Amino acid sequence: MPPIPTTNHTILDHLTRVAAGRWSARQAVEEALARCDTLEGELHAWVHLDRAGALEQADRLDAAKSRGEAIGPLFGVPVAVKDLFDLSGWPTGCGSRLLESGPPAARSAPLVARLQAAGAVVLGKTVTTQFACFDPPRTRNPWNVDRTPGGSSSGSAVAVATGMCLAALGSQTGGSITRPASFCGIAGLKPSFDRLPIEGVYPVASSLDHPGPMARTVADLQLLNRVLSLSSQTPEWDPLQTQSKPPRTIGVLRGMFQEKAEGDCWDVFERTLAKLRGAGADVRECRLPTQFDTVIATHRAVMITEIASHHESRLAAHPDDYLPGMRSLIEEGIRARGVDYVRAKSHQAALKAALRDCFDEFDLLACPATRGGAPTRETTGDPSFNAPWSYTGLPTVTLPMGVDSAGMPLGMQLVGKRDGDADLLSMGVWCENSC
Repeated sequence: MPPIPTTNHTILDHLTRVAAGRWSARQAVEEALARCDTLEGELHAWVHLDRAGALEQADRLDAAKSRGEAIGPLFGVPVAVKDLFDLSGWPTGCGSRLLESGPPAARSAPLVARLQAAGAVVLGKTVTTQFACFDPPRTRNPWNVDRTPGGSSSGSAVAVATGMCLAALGSQTGGSITRPASFCGIAGLKPSFDRLPIEGVYPVASSLDHPGPMARTVADLQLLNRVLSLSSQTPEWDPLQTQSKPPRTIGVLRGMFQEKAEGDCWDVFERTLAKLRGAGADVRECRLPTQFDTVIATHRAVMITEIASHHESRLAAHPDDYLPGMRSLIEEGIRARGVDYVRAKSHQAALKAALRDCFDEFDLLACPATRGGAPTRETTGDPSFNAPWSYTGLPTVTLPMGVDSAGMPLGMQLVGKRDGDADLLSMGVWCENSC
């Protein structure tokens, strides 16, 4: 089993060493590539690893720094890009045999370009489940190679968890950032819907798709969010200065989350809440709106219909290019009734309104990130604890909260109000420091 990196392998540590003159972009990239050499043969996190290009990027950054030019807030940070995002010069494969052999992207997706403009070094593209859906990938969980890393941002989570990079871009339609982050013991941000640009990202379901970053810590996510949302342009901004704000009230979500939690997941969650109480937070139950009774079914109704609308003609033209799970989703969407989609969209609007009322009383909501630790590799895991937030577009932050009885990571999921991403991250930093 590959060694698990310690939690101090972070962007902020990297930048501290850079600021002290003890670390260069090239050293950071060489270290990341060395970990790739050691671990990739067993973990299979990468689709394309551009060694020569990454070192060239790093050398350009170091040369500019030596000339006294201003450096970006992510100077020399090695990053990965899920193979759903366009990266100039490389095909966008999406786990598809035909697309992997297709033409390279003419330009990078805006989120990739923002990372590069901030000084990050893109190492390459990481494995996604096919078209970001449910067919298990070849990627393995570094905590136990017989367990799933989750999906669909499988390679991104594994690369971050093992130090093959310090950050990665992922995307979520159901639970594709949160679940792999939790299963691999790292942090993930699913932003508010439409908060970050989706341009240059292969679509799954247009009203549910969320691009977002993954990193070792919430403090790193906070820095990444400032760069990705272009909120880092004020001249006085210090990338090493994290913002931490204690939540006054945390609403604990029980209902389906407590009922479906497996093994000792809920016990670990309760112990984590006790630590937050001990640090001064008012932690008490928030009753779930009645619309939660059907949220999993209505999320699926929206998702399969929008997936089918994008893939129906392509499936007819290239049936052999689809794996069984993806084909099944498309066929289910083709059979779906239009009236069910319309009703689901109405339910979606009603649940969004009901959840807004929760934030009149609570600063953030909390529940486990997954039902339990990572299951075996025949699946990518159950996204039911994440789908409600993709469906309603509320931002979520996932952070490690411990391990289960088998030693597999468990995550806590924090939910914020719509477009309250910056506040959620500040409170997430406080929770991370208090756990």
